[in-house]
Amino acid sequence: MTLILACFLVAGSAANAAEGYGHVEFANSGSPAAQADFLDGMALLHDFEYPIAAKAFRRAQEADPEFALAYWGEAMTYNHPLWMEQDLEAARAALAKLGPTLAARRAKAKTDREKEYLDAVEILYGDGSKEDRDRRYRDAMEALHDRYPKDVDAAAFYGLSILGTAHAGRDIATYMRAAGVLEEAWTDHREHPGLVHYLIHSYDDPEHAPLGLRAARIYARIAPDAAHAQHMTSHIFLALGMWPETVGANIAAMADVDRVRAAAGLPRRCCGHYPSWLGYAYLQLGEEGKAKEALAACRASLETDVDAAQPGQSLDPDKSRIGSFANMRLRYLIDTGRWDGDVFGWTLPASAGLGAQLDFAVANAMGAVADGEVAAARRSLTDLEVVVREAVAYETKRGGDYANNRVRPEILLLEVRGMLAEREKDPATAEKHYRAAVALEESLPIDFGPPTIDKPTHELLGEFLLRQGRAAEARAEFEKALARTPGRRLARLGMDAAADDAKRQGSR
Repeated sequence: MTLILACFLVAGSAANAAEGYGHVEFANSGSPAAQADFLDGMALLHDFEYPIAAKAFRRAQEADPEFALAYWGEAMTYNHPLWMEQDLEAARAALAKLGPTLAARRAKAKTDREKEYLDAVEILYGDGSKEDRDRRYRDAMEALHDRYPKDVDAAAFYGLSILGTAHAGRDIATYMRAAGVLEEAWTDHREHPGLVHYLIHSYDDPEHAPLGLRAARIYARIAPDAAHAQHMTSHIFLALGMWPETVGANIAAMADVDRVRAAAGLPRRCCGHYPSWLGYAYLQLGEEGKAKEALAACRASLETDVDAAQPGQSLDPDKSRIGSFANMRLRYLIDTGRWDGDVFGWTLPASAGLGAQLDFAVANAMGAVADGEVAAARRSLTDLEVVVREAVAYETKRGGDYANNRVRPEILLLEVRGMLAEREKDPATAEKHYRAAVALEESLPIDFGPPTIDKPTHELLGEFLLRQGRAAEARAEFEKALARTPGRRLARLGMDAAADDAKRQGSR
């Protein structure tokens, strides 16, 4: 059965939410009738299974309408700190169901500890900018954690709140501060889903990933039904270049998603975050056929997936099915070099947003350069310049501290300009563009997952230097590339080629 066909089969019924999401104990004043749903909601909240968690908390509200923490829990599902997302309107509406004012809501909390949890979430959804509210919420959770040091969930949410203040991207000091809080609580609570989950997030960069390997192994076991939990293990595996494990984790995550979708009568999800990571891992294993199968499944599903009709303008490929397809295609073409194959000929859906347009424009330009069609490459470069201007303007207007999406288009443009200059036998100009791209990428924080820059700049510069007969310099660039993207196949091949060239030059 091919992956393409499997995306349209209906899986078995979904597992009960009470099983497979991790075990949580959380003292509260709710009625016995509300306990099962409330604790399910807590586990799901820690797993970032936000929509299902919200439903569980709403069931707890129905069982006990005066249960203050059931409304707190639902409000918490509308804040996604690691993704810098927040549905302020929905969160405030959830709290308003408990009472019309902060004072009225607080009065319904039956213990001081529950009042402090409510106070913290009122800050999270109160007045001020998101950045300011995130910082004040972190401070409130720190105070709550200090007052209740044995409350493991307070420690978990405090650690997560620290991570939620890294608005500009990965800030090592911030991430290590969170890890310190979480590690201390983890000593006595080894299988708490929130602690192991947030520790993985704290450590999911190439330098610190070895510290997260234990948590990744545990999380996969204690939350087998949580798609995000299964996927999260691959944050560590990918950062360590553990490609078979990355494949297995994302296949498991996709299976969990499919069970939930099948229960709702929906087709399987073949585009998005987990399929994208799966396709990238296949490419690093050199399994081009499987990578192409995953890409083709995503492309085919665009015709039936209702979400695909709403692509938006986001440059984040995870925000739309079309964006996911476009980025999977770009990575496939870059990592396989199959610019003359059928994948290159696949067209951009008419409803594609700005992010997908950018990835197709980059692929078109790189493909034209690879074919040696200089006139066509120049036309494609002009088209790419237009899309890059629009993308940068969009991200600049949108605001925010996170620079990766704003700078990525400029780096890709520099890469294409360098490739074209090299094709036109102007190595000095090519090197100038490549080194400018390297400098820009070096200015960005290392993000988790597949590289933000689809063709990592150190890898591209290393390949150029190798072609110029500068093996020692090329090797240095490949070493830098592998430091940012451990185990990446093309960087490893480049390293081997540089070593061979250096030997040949030394033997002359």
